[in-house]
Amino acid sequence: MSYLLAFLFAGVVCALGQIILDNTKLTPGHVTSLFTVGGAILSFCGCYDYLISHFGAGATVVIANFGHMLFSSAWQGYLEEGILGIFSGMFVKSSIAITGVIVFSFIFAIIFKPKD
Repeated sequence: MSYLLAFLFAGVVCALGQIILDNTKLTPGHVTSLFTVGGAILSFCGCYDYLISHFGAGATVVIANFGHMLFSSAWQGYLEEGILGIFSGMFVKSSIAITGVIVFSFIFAIIFKPKD
């Protein structure tokens, strides 16, 4: 049942993104930013932890989770170190994801050639 819930949640988020792309003039970059900020807002409201507990991996693989990671890390840094902890703690949880994106992008750029 948990696999089905994860699949349905991630599918609904992806379908929502596709609907936004099809019916507005927003670019994929705009939609990515919109979902990232939305995840941070849901994390601020305390809703994103609820989504993760109920939908598991379905809530952690979508781009909104990146906003949740940024916010929760910044908040934890603020609680531990004050105002400066926001900046130092912001990338604690998300540094692995950012590093992975950079490394895999570099590898795929070497392997694959773009079409003209």
